[in-house]
Amino acid sequence: MDREILDTKRKALKINLDDKIYGTFAEIGAGQEVARNFFTAGAASGTVAKTMSAYDMTFSDAIYGAEASGRYVSQNRLIKMLDHEFALLNERLCGEKYENRTFFAFADTVTTLNFKRTNEPHGWVGIRFQTEPGGLPNEIFFHIRLLDTDVNMQQRVLGIIGVNLVYAAFHYHHDPKLMIESLADNLTVGSVEIDLISVKGPAFGEVDNILLNLYLIMKDFSAAAIFDEDGHPRQAKDLLYKKDIMILRTKFGQKSNPNFNLFNKAIEQFVRTNQVAQDNLSVMIEVLLTNVLTGDHETPDDVDLETVAKRAKEMCNTGNLVIVSNFTRHNRLAKYLDRSRPKSVGISTNINNLKFVFNSTNFGENYSSQLLAYVSDMFTKNVKLFAYPFMDKKSNTVITTQNMPVTADAKPLFEFLLINGYVTDIKEYSENDVKTA
Repeated sequence: MDREILDTKRKALKINLDDKIYGTFAEIGAGQEVARNFFTAGAASGTVAKTMSAYDMTFSDAIYGAEASGRYVSQNRLIKMLDHEFALLNERLCGEKYENRTFFAFADTVTTLNFKRTNEPHGWVGIRFQTEPGGLPNEIFFHIRLLDTDVNMQQRVLGIIGVNLVYAAFHYHHDPKLMIESLADNLTVGSVEIDLISVKGPAFGEVDNILLNLYLIMKDFSAAAIFDEDGHPRQAKDLLYKKDIMILRTKFGQKSNPNFNLFNKAIEQFVRTNQVAQDNLSVMIEVLLTNVLTGDHETPDDVDLETVAKRAKEMCNTGNLVIVSNFTRHNRLAKYLDRSRPKSVGISTNINNLKFVFNSTNFGENYSSQLLAYVSDMFTKNVKLFAYPFMDKKSNTVITTQNMPVTADAKPLFEFLLINGYVTDIKEYSENDVKTA
């Protein structure tokens, strides 16, 4: 559906001139950039009930409660802000003057680039809103990574994306895909990443949050989405920080379920060789979108994301974490996980994937450079690869790292990885495991 894309000021003004929309802006960490856009657009008195910014932690704790984790840029903090501010609207604004108003509470908690440029700029942004006066509230929130290298630009991006969210909540809630697309209005490519989104409330009916997060990937808002055992979208760092992570890579659309017997063998080896404490182990299944993204589809909208979401739910039902990604190569997955600063990572993969990487005939010029980049990105992140054995039906031979064909130009590097334990075979498997791998 074609739509008119309004600039940020016109969006803010259109909200301000709607006499039904009224609410609060609460912003922590990056100035009051969203509220400022509504003030500078004009007629803000028609929309703004209150703005506030509790920068001091003591003030913030007195208003919203202390954070047991000590983290103020967090999903939990954002939800507390929305709870408090929306409750105050309903408590304090009553009577005939407000009976035709639809209330909203907007909140963000963000950290921009610090003076020494040593932090990772990111934040949580959300809104709780009514679609009809006195109606039940709805909620949208998401996590962003601010990618500009200038603080002023990061603040500007936050202001724009905040206006986009408020406008989308009231104008696009009936079409979640359109709502997501509109969050990028008036933003330059590469200025922000949205790697998690969640919606709930009567306005969203049976909207599937797994499906929405897959749509973020398809629209290049992010490269991956992570879900917990219950299928809820989660931020990677919240789940994986300082964890020992073991991952099984699978492809969407593969005909059979993963071989969990072999995977369990890989987990046992990982725990043993890395001396992993059981309470620090995070097991994750990856559903790889590569064969969807590179398929014969005219546009990303042609991809059957509902089928992908179903596959992701099936993997969640195994009791493991699930990551859906478009990481064609292992090293891209390793770089992504490294942002969460895990303690160690094990990746379980089919031997055919290694066979492809260490064969120069599969690549064009500069193979040596590509291979070195692959190894550097992968194995400087405390990652180990656990290779599934493969039965070559032509020769009736089990292929492992010991007899896997490797081209001469890649062989010295491959042997180095084997000798130093960066790549290893899954051991103690049965004949049936190999036949079904």
